[in-house]
Amino acid sequence: MSSHSTANRDQRHRLLFPLLIFYLLFNLSYAVEDEDEKTVTNIGAIIDVNSRIGKEQKAAMEIAAENFNKQSDTHELILHFRDSGRDPFLAAYAAKHLMKEQKVQVVIGMETWQEAITVADVVHSLSDPIPVISFAAPTITPPLIQRRWPFLIRMASDNAAQMKCIGDIVNAYNWKRVVVIYEDNGYGGGVGRLALLSEALRNVGSKIELRIVLPQLSESDTNWDELKKQLSEIANVNSRAFIVLQSSLPTVTALFKVARMMGFVGADSAWIITESIASLLDPQGNYDMDGTLGMKTYYDRDTTHTSSYARFQKEFQTKYSEEDYSKPGIYALRAYDIISIITKAISRMPNTTLQESLAAILSNYYKGLSGKMQLKGGAVLLDSPRFRIINIVGGKTDNELNFWIPDFGFSESLEKASDKYRSNDGVGKVIWPGNPTLPSKGWVMPTDEKPMKILLPTYHTNFVRRISGENSNEMGKDGLCPGNKSRDNSNEMGTEDICSYLPFYDGLSIDLFCCVLEKLGYRLPHEVHEFNHTNGTYNDTVELVYNKTYDAIVGDITVLAERIDKVEFTQPYLESGLSLIVPDIPDEEEAWMFLKPFSWKTWVVTGGILIYTTLVVWFLEVPSNPDFSGSFKSQIALATWFTFSSLFFAHKKVYSNLTRVVFVVWLFVVLILSSSYTANLSSMLTIQRLSPNVTDIEMLRNTNSLVGCDNDSFVRSYLENVLGFNNETVKVIDSSYNSEQIRSQKLSAVFLELPYGQVFMDKNKGFTLTKATHSFGGFSFVFQKGSPIARDFSKVILDLLENGEMRRLQDDWLTPNKRPTNTTSDMPESLRLKSFWGLFVISGGTSTFCLIISLTIWLKKLYRGNV
Repeated sequence: MSSHSTANRDQRHRLLFPLLIFYLLFNLSYAVEDEDEKTVTNIGAIIDVNSRIGKEQKAAMEIAAENFNKQSDTHELILHFRDSGRDPFLAAYAAKHLMKEQKVQVVIGMETWQEAITVADVVHSLSDPIPVISFAAPTITPPLIQRRWPFLIRMASDNAAQMKCIGDIVNAYNWKRVVVIYEDNGYGGGVGRLALLSEALRNVGSKIELRIVLPQLSESDTNWDELKKQLSEIANVNSRAFIVLQSSLPTVTALFKVARMMGFVGADSAWIITESIASLLDPQGNYDMDGTLGMKTYYDRDTTHTSSYARFQKEFQTKYSEEDYSKPGIYALRAYDIISIITKAISRMPNTTLQESLAAILSNYYKGLSGKMQLKGGAVLLDSPRFRIINIVGGKTDNELNFWIPDFGFSESLEKASDKYRSNDGVGKVIWPGNPTLPSKGWVMPTDEKPMKILLPTYHTNFVRRISGENSNEMGKDGLCPGNKSRDNSNEMGTEDICSYLPFYDGLSIDLFCCVLEKLGYRLPHEVHEFNHTNGTYNDTVELVYNKTYDAIVGDITVLAERIDKVEFTQPYLESGLSLIVPDIPDEEEAWMFLKPFSWKTWVVTGGILIYTTLVVWFLEVPSNPDFSGSFKSQIALATWFTFSSLFFAHKKVYSNLTRVVFVVWLFVVLILSSSYTANLSSMLTIQRLSPNVTDIEMLRNTNSLVGCDNDSFVRSYLENVLGFNNETVKVIDSSYNSEQIRSQKLSAVFLELPYGQVFMDKNKGFTLTKATHSFGGFSFVFQKGSPIARDFSKVILDLLENGEMRRLQDDWLTPNKRPTNTTSDMPESLRLKSFWGLFVISGGTSTFCLIISLTIWLKKLYRGNV
């Protein structure tokens, strides 16, 4: 029974199998029919398939196309990849082949602008051009680009924003000079970036010191000798801040290998690469580039499992699991977004063309994996380009630092970017080449093997002088910086006492230099060289630093406009200006001092009022005063005495009431005049003792008076060329400032810079130092242009100025005798007529009024007598 049932089951199975086959064939035919009904869109992609960027783009486009094909029942995307190797001619050939053989409806890719415009020209020659979407854009957009290639859509990074970001990095570390390196690809692609970078650096006060153009290298043919020859030019400059603008992977790999061998990648050096170079680097790492800074366009990495980015990243890792591309870059995201935009444009067809559909989608903000974007003028622009600064550590590019946002700067988080003020956040915690903990100086720092060469101008002994160890304090100063050891027996470099670096020199500038070294925070090996009258002038010392014979000047160098373009000055440690020193006034010139309180017009009018008042008093008193009974001459003499003596004492009885009115006003006038005279004369006599015989530069020039100045400073040329003094009237005095030399040469005045003037006044008596009427930039130390050491010195000098230590050094060295400096104040002017005109009008008016009343009474009596 059991065997019979088993046979029945086998028979039924044999009958069902043909039915199953028939069912599958029936459904397969319908599936093939449906497949034949799908609309196929051919897309041509021209990329560099061997580069990391090309591999990421290819993977991203395939993922986007596969996702679309799975979801669409009516459309299918077919990608046709062609390798251009970043060669414009291969790209043009590939475009022709794709359009002719594959009938592509859109061409995407092209990593370089030269490829993009070559392909665009090929498409432009067609009767019916198709859209071209490039991953490259011109550095500086030509004004008529849309008219020439209306079908060309550019989707690339903002080069201008990248250059501004680099400028902010340079500014953050105060690198004033940089070296720019870029590869010559034969099409001048680096020129545009160079122009943008120059502008960005100029905006932050920096400049390009050297440009190096590298030949294009390949992995199989590396011209090491040519590369070394080009990089050897770096040895001629001190800048060690390098910016690599443009390069292929073989060239940049060889660049860093040779640069490290030549010692240009190490302590105190800094390297910056652009996004295009950072995206080329292989995941396995490049250890020669350790410490390099770069940037990458930031995009939202929402890693939640429901986000589009998370799904894309998972598919990306699954598809290329053998590659270490765990974090697809911005180029992969843009490639994915391009395919996504094309699929949305396809859904709008056939009502519109593909070009119109693409433009319609991108006319408003489109949010893709790479961010919010919009089509403007043929370019797909991100809503707000944001960069993430990266630091290559261990050969990897995944060490991310702070963000950079245009018009905001660096920020630790994007939330702070909403503030209206620029951020104070720096680049981040950078690990520099050689793993130093301090920020890179971007400059050739001195070493024990190659110390910094410093000039010491020994013109003025109060600032720099050569000494022996035992007399370092003979000028009365108490010592060096607080806590410093004595200089005795401290001649070895590198001891704990930093000031022992200069054991045989002393002066204000030397002490200040030692104080700065003590507070600088790092060693500064150096050697010093004297410079005195036999060698040249101060201008010559500046020229020696300008032509890089020496690295710095420690001394009393004045900051001038003509010098500031040649060298780097520190913060001035002393105020400077053109001071005038003149002998005090001789006693014989004081004879007529009593006349100076009033101007000559005031004296004349006062005398006139006195005479007029005398005549009025005479006229009023003659009729009734018996003292006026003599002759006319006697009467006038008596009236004059009567009026004038009222200045000093009271008089006899006055008979006329009108006379009494005149006298009341007159005595008030006398009181005001005498008080004003006494006060002004007292002021003049007091200040006159502190006054020179000349205070006006114009008077000295117009009278061709003999004047003196230092021979080794710029003051002589300043007097002749700026103030207009005659060459023959300007005499040279010795910097020892001997007063007998000045008197023997019969100099009317001496022009010195203010600190030298203070030294002069502390040594000599009988002179007056006037206010500095012409100001200069102050006394500073000098370094080579762009040297970061100057900024470090400036910071310490400012600290010394603020805490008063600089004032103590100044007092100890410039005015050790503590002699009061006679500095002129403004001499009181003679009181002018306008100061008393109201008083004189009242007096004259009252006298006239009383005279008219008296005359009227007299005429009335005369008239009645005749009647």
